[in-house]
Amino acid sequence: MSTRGTRLKDEGTRLQVVSAGAIAGLVSRFIVAPLDVVKIRLQLQPYSLSDPLAPLRTAPAYHGTIATLKHILRHEGVTALWKGNVPAELLYVCYASIQFTTYRTTTLFLQTALPTRLPDAAESFIAGASSGALATSVTYPLDLLRTRFAAQGRHRIYSSLKGAIWDIKRDEGYRGFFRGIGPALGQIVPFMGIFFVTYEGLRLQLSGFNMPWGGEDATAGVVGSVIAKTAVFPLDLVRKRIQVQGPMRARYVYNDIPEYSGALRAISTIARTEGIRGLYKGLPISLIKSAPASAVTVWTYERSLKMIMGLNSSREAQL
Repeated sequence: MSTRGTRLKDEGTRLQVVSAGAIAGLVSRFIVAPLDVVKIRLQLQPYSLSDPLAPLRTAPAYHGTIATLKHILRHEGVTALWKGNVPAELLYVCYASIQFTTYRTTTLFLQTALPTRLPDAAESFIAGASSGALATSVTYPLDLLRTRFAAQGRHRIYSSLKGAIWDIKRDEGYRGFFRGIGPALGQIVPFMGIFFVTYEGLRLQLSGFNMPWGGEDATAGVVGSVIAKTAVFPLDLVRKRIQVQGPMRARYVYNDIPEYSGALRAISTIARTEGIRGLYKGLPISLIKSAPASAVTVWTYERSLKMIMGLNSSREAQL
């Protein structure tokens, strides 16, 4: 019988998987929230830093991660690094729960419903892409709200999460909550596929090293995230730009973000006006953020699932 390293993927009941996924998302988001705000500010900067007029613009011209961080701390305070954290926490909890549940369900389906087993790489890619697409679609309004709150400068646009939901529904309709979902789905399918293929393959190779504290999970998560994030980053940047379109576009920290009619036109416009490097604004901080975020997520998920299963086993033994 072929073991092929799939034991961990089908452990636990659905409720246990959902619970572990929610815990993983909650912990991961809180840790990387400041990096996320910095990344979004860099991605929304709508002009090239080599533009001689950039220093004269009313919106701040951030020249890198450290400069962005200092500017936010100086002008908005420490709490600004957690702008949008409430919808983001909800996003990460819901997203992680849906992602891991769908990944587990799809993997079990592929292992049992097909006449022959797929290769591990194909199995992981299909399960990862499916889980990412479903989780992105269901939680997308929270992602949009997170971006809009993070894009606010010293002047608040939305008074609260409830107020933001009401304003977007009133001014933009329900479609307003799904601005940019096209590039989001175009990004997440290859991202999750590449991530899980790399993660599962590397985790198996590292399992024989007996790293302390589940180090093989964290290491595999970091490498998988870096490779996947770099491959799809331009679509992530375009998604952020489209998410802040609408009637409030001129009131964010950057008040001159161009209007984009679609993802492809946005990519073309950014490449023409900001250069190819413009499509990768915020990539370094994104890699710094996504690597520990993915590592913390998968590490916390594996540990939480084992802990939950252990608690349930102890209760059953006492009955």
